[in-house]
Amino acid sequence: MSKLQNAIVGGVRTAMSYVPSSWLPGGKPDPLIARRVTLGTQQPRVDGPDKVRGAARFAAEVPMEGLLYAACVHSTIARGRIAALDVSVAEAAPGVVLVMTHRNAPKMALPPPIGLTNLKAAGNSILPVMQDPDIRWNGQAIAVVLAETQEQADHAASLVKARYEAVAARTRFETAKADARTPDSLMIEKNQLKKGDVQAAFQAAARRVDAVYRTPWHNHNPIEPNAATIVWSGDRLIVHDATQMLNGTAGSLAKVFGIKESQVHVSSPFVGGGFGGKGLWDHQILGAAAAKLAGRPVRIALSRAGMHRLIGGRSPTEQRVALSAEADGKLTGLIHHGFSVKPQHSVCDEAFTLSGRSLYASDSVDIVQHTLDLDVLANTFMRAPGEAPGTFALECAMDELAHALGMDPIELRRRNVSDGDPITGAPHSQSDMMLAYELGAERFGWHRRVAAPRSLKDGEWRLGMGCATGSFPYARMPGMSARITIDDNGHATVSSAAHEMGMGTTTVQQQHAADRLGLPLDRVTVRIGDTSLPFGSFAGGSSQTASLGAAINAASAKLASQLLRLAGNDTPLAGLKVGDIEFADGGLRKIDDSSRHESFVSILKRAARREVSVTGESGAPLEMLKFSMHSRSAIFCELRVSDVTGEIRIDRLVGCFDCGRILNPRTAASQFRGGMIMGIGMALTEETLFDERTGRVMSASIADYHVPVHLDVPDIDVLWTDIADPRTPMGARGIGEIGITGVAAAIANAAFNATGKRVRDLPLTPDKFLFA
Repeated sequence: MSKLQNAIVGGVRTAMSYVPSSWLPGGKPDPLIARRVTLGTQQPRVDGPDKVRGAARFAAEVPMEGLLYAACVHSTIARGRIAALDVSVAEAAPGVVLVMTHRNAPKMALPPPIGLTNLKAAGNSILPVMQDPDIRWNGQAIAVVLAETQEQADHAASLVKARYEAVAARTRFETAKADARTPDSLMIEKNQLKKGDVQAAFQAAARRVDAVYRTPWHNHNPIEPNAATIVWSGDRLIVHDATQMLNGTAGSLAKVFGIKESQVHVSSPFVGGGFGGKGLWDHQILGAAAAKLAGRPVRIALSRAGMHRLIGGRSPTEQRVALSAEADGKLTGLIHHGFSVKPQHSVCDEAFTLSGRSLYASDSVDIVQHTLDLDVLANTFMRAPGEAPGTFALECAMDELAHALGMDPIELRRRNVSDGDPITGAPHSQSDMMLAYELGAERFGWHRRVAAPRSLKDGEWRLGMGCATGSFPYARMPGMSARITIDDNGHATVSSAAHEMGMGTTTVQQQHAADRLGLPLDRVTVRIGDTSLPFGSFAGGSSQTASLGAAINAASAKLASQLLRLAGNDTPLAGLKVGDIEFADGGLRKIDDSSRHESFVSILKRAARREVSVTGESGAPLEMLKFSMHSRSAIFCELRVSDVTGEIRIDRLVGCFDCGRILNPRTAASQFRGGMIMGIGMALTEETLFDERTGRVMSASIADYHVPVHLDVPDIDVLWTDIADPRTPMGARGIGEIGITGVAAAIANAAFNATGKRVRDLPLTPDKFLFA
């Protein structure tokens, strides 16, 4: 299927190169790029007051009569079968209503996998869920206990006794390399790429670097753990979930339980952080199955340990990056090879080689990555999957090459930045990475950097500066739908099964709809987070703003047409066509003639209508196949490293972002800073401790898995180019993931500048500087 996919995508890209840009989505720049009223202004979050007051209800807070609480029992081996399972003591424990195992669980189909070919699927793993005694990873749920309280359920779960017949498990990264697979494609891109003669380029090069970089397992730890409150009403399944895949979850649960999608209702108005980990996992399926057996509503809220056992994270990577260059710094060869873990039951590619093929121009390239099939929990998407570890390796290698050439790292990047896609030659839709570097360097004070490592010292502290490029591709999902309803008071309601995970979706789309419809902010309401609303694609790949924006734009065009029909002939708009009018001042008016205007209220009153409602849909994202569309960033770090303890303390981070137009500076700055803080965690503290002997995750709590805390986070300054992308809705590209990319490399490069020690394995813990 991957070879077929490569052929189809390649064929469409070739065809798109002959299609005039004006025929494609974004063929004409969005009028809102030049006509912004509330867009581009700092607006407070619409959901902020409810969250501060505690009135925002999350998935584990929905009250239900007769609610039962669930606790999972997890396997302690990585591969084998359950030989014996004694639940009798647990069943007799106080408050216990049900213990569900593979022996009494209802028959359930395999969850359909996430994929662009089926936006109504959300499965991260395609393994059966509690249908047989087989164990496929250490931590798999082997029983679910339901009780009247969470404490009773947790206690009873500890009373379940299991005996296993273990078999040899594949849990060692190094050993698995011998049987590595080489997939034909990564996401929608071809995996293996070759251009020119890399070996000849390296032999003739004036300078070359060649090194291996490693990143560890990472686990999701959002502020809100994965949770769901579930009830069956006859043959109708109602799920209050913490999800970033509303319709995908509904469609998947319908398939699993053999019911119609219309019989599944999923609600998720607020999500306390997603980052890729809030898709469909075993716990929602188990909770729904247990609720069906018990005949009562069930709440299944995972503990931190439960999340590390049942919610996948970022795959470890081992990456070889080799660069060759002329004496002037011009790249002549780029090799990016490596390995990552992707069990065959997983659907997520940790596509770390994608950055290397899009950032810099090189005369020759050799790019490929391989996947390892281990007996582990399925890996999944985690903020900037692929690009976060990929930019670490590539940007550290660029810093090493700059050092070998005796060249400023920014200048090296300037000499190799690509005018278009380095592989396909496709033109950029908009890109000004070097402007981001110029603005960022000025704000940061890059001129203060001393190029020679170990040059600056303050007591026991070695001082250093570093920089790196961040990169993340633009994405827009097809099929995203939005309904616009205008009532007889002239108020607009925009509805879509989109997601609010803390990034400001409701706020920004209210601004967008207000400007699109010519209304003040207080005349627009945005409703999201429920499958009773028009279809919403998943919130991932930094795609939701563009996808929902395109849907609202499509709906507004239909609305204009509908309002013109309702207006009839007794109106200042008589005789005009949709192309002649625009939304303005709470109604429609002729372009360039403000005297020909009629309000929504007036049109609906004359038509004797209480409201008018239309639904629009985001079309196929063909612009992504014609243009090279990426957001870029320039990340700068100033830090100190202790000669005594090896500890790194970051003094300052600056990030300058080239991401199209910024729609709300307040929410955007929060997104950028949040991503950069996750980059600090990736660089310094975050590592899933995985016991390769047993396949067990040992760091199954936030006491052992260290996310950055306030004392780890320095002053973070963010700024942006704010140059519109003429091919995207509102001129904007997604910003949810670009913030983390490049940060780990900038920190590692600054640590080298401070100490002269090049550490290529994350995280950058003190021992690696003391004993390097």
